[in-house]
Amino acid sequence: MRISRRAFAAAAVAVVLPLSACGSGGEGGGSSDASGKVEGDITFQTWNLRANFKPYFEGLIAEFEKKHPGTHVKWVDQPAEGYADKISADAAGGTLPDVVNVSPDLVAPLAKAGLALDLDKAAPQYRKEYLPGAWAGHRIPGLPGTYAFPWYLNTGPLFYNKSLFKEAGLDAEKPPTTYDDLFADALQLAKKSGGKVATLANVPTIEDFGRYGVPLMNKEGTAFTFNDGKGVELLTKYKELYDAEALDPQALTATPESSGKKFLTGAVAMNPGSALDLGNFKKQAPSLYKNIGITDQITSTGHVNMYVMGVMVNAQSKRKPAAVAFAHFVTDAAHQMSFAKKVAIFPSTAGSLDDPYFTKEDGTDETRVRVAAAKSLKTAVNYTPVLFSEQMKIALRNEVAKALQGKQSPKEALDNAVKECDRLLTQQG
Repeated sequence: MRISRRAFAAAAVAVVLPLSACGSGGEGGGSSDASGKVEGDITFQTWNLRANFKPYFEGLIAEFEKKHPGTHVKWVDQPAEGYADKISADAAGGTLPDVVNVSPDLVAPLAKAGLALDLDKAAPQYRKEYLPGAWAGHRIPGLPGTYAFPWYLNTGPLFYNKSLFKEAGLDAEKPPTTYDDLFADALQLAKKSGGKVATLANVPTIEDFGRYGVPLMNKEGTAFTFNDGKGVELLTKYKELYDAEALDPQALTATPESSGKKFLTGAVAMNPGSALDLGNFKKQAPSLYKNIGITDQITSTGHVNMYVMGVMVNAQSKRKPAAVAFAHFVTDAAHQMSFAKKVAIFPSTAGSLDDPYFTKEDGTDETRVRVAAAKSLKTAVNYTPVLFSEQMKIALRNEVAKALQGKQSPKEALDNAVKECDRLLTQQG
């Protein structure tokens, strides 16, 4: 996948295995024993990375095979579109690769079906090498264990258009830092521009509810809870923005790409992004680049949202020692650091974010974004529940849209969304 904040958000898709594939969880599909000689042929699958990073991965594989004579790694790369379906088909057909690039929600059904190796059992010696929040990113509620090595992380700031803030009579050097400030500034921007400038281009997602401080699930992971009073409060605020045209009128059908274009053209005043976006602004919208402001994600919890990718080992692999060794090799500190210097992502390994590359500014906007993001990642949270599937995201989005359009109240919308998500949850196991 193209690694950017927006692509990261869009790529967190869910895989739904046939119910017949669901086991009791754990290692039902194979032994957790990964001891033994590192040898033999294994297959490594990535997620739309060949086009941009072919030399990196070919070099990585050659280095591993040299370190472990008698091993051979076959690298396959799948396109971003249909990745979840491909994993589902391989899982059902018994053709899942030995080592697989996954996101937390992709690994959940595989773990439940006994197809993901529990690393707390098979490779507990590696746990201390990773940030605690990253290692916890591939734990599944209701199952003991951790089901993938954490790989790269990402987060990003909010970009804002200083000229639009000034035109609305707002202090462009003091962007909103709280939700109350955000909603107040958004209403003023809409009023001063006669509804021509919206502040936000997207409806609230499950991550937004998490950042607002809404409890998303019960502790057992058996039911969703984002329809509580705080959740209703957030959606009510968004309804006010929508009615005042402070939320882009096309937000109901927006994609990360379309939202980005709105920001480029000055129709939207704020948009999430990553260091990669600054280069795009410089090329595609020089006037915007001159007026770009960079601020932290808005949160009521003090913890920004984190996206995490992982590398899973197939519990049915016939070459578990080699598969575990390679998965660890891909995600160890040295290789994560080298990968992070090729693209705007962040390592999940303990201590790596203290490297001068992530702590020293050199006066450029790109470095400013990188240093700020690295600092926030140390305490960041992956708000999206591991069990929150693509179908659930669609259900929430549909109900949110009805509330914004006035077809039902925010409370009714969230009650209906929780009811549907709970129904879908019972089908996962």
